[in-house]
Amino acid sequence: MKTQHVKIKIQNDESVSAVIAAPDQLNSDIRTGLIFAHGAGNDMNNPLIVSVSEGLTDKGFMTIRFNFLYKEKGRKAPDSQKVLINTWIKVYNYFKYQSGYAISDVVAVGKSMGGRVASQMVADGQLDVSRLIFLGYPLHASGKTDKLRDAHLYNIKIPMLFFAGTRDTLCNLDKLRGVLKNLSSKWELDIIEGGDHSFKLLKSDPKTDNDIYQHIIQKSSDWLTR
Repeated sequence: MKTQHVKIKIQNDESVSAVIAAPDQLNSDIRTGLIFAHGAGNDMNNPLIVSVSEGLTDKGFMTIRFNFLYKEKGRKAPDSQKVLINTWIKVYNYFKYQSGYAISDVVAVGKSMGGRVASQMVADGQLDVSRLIFLGYPLHASGKTDKLRDAHLYNIKIPMLFFAGTRDTLCNLDKLRGVLKNLSSKWELDIIEGGDHSFKLLKSDPKTDNDIYQHIIQKSSDWLTR
């Protein structure tokens, strides 16, 4: 795997860090690039994001993971929706047109907030990707299953892959299944037994974090190449 640390200009004199990874042997049949966006409470070095992105690079995919501007600055509160969207667009353009790699199509991969923003952009025609992968979709706030963040999902026409933990307090599985059955796009749901919003397991669970990461990597690779 070949990695490259880059800075991507977002606005004015502000830039964000990103890591581009390329397989040692580029598969001529795979020209798909995956963009990984982190969740509200973590950054691009989150173990889940690093493990899954590097695992999919080993499968032959180009990948990039990046920080949103607020994390780059060391802040806790997320940027405004406008800034989050602008960051997504600037990273997308850099990856597809300036990275030096021949990427024919792009897949958006998001952890929680990162995936939600990407899906809203797709629904609004602001992000040209071929597929969406959600590493824990934030369907609702904790304890507020009556207020779903689902309205835009019904306007998406591209395939979507949802990973969801059975202990996820931000994504009630019954509510999620109710949303999925009404989508017009193709979708798949992969349930992480015992996983919370970040797919962390109980200490009593015999599976390890790496077991979960490897499962997500293999499932995503199979789905992307099907």
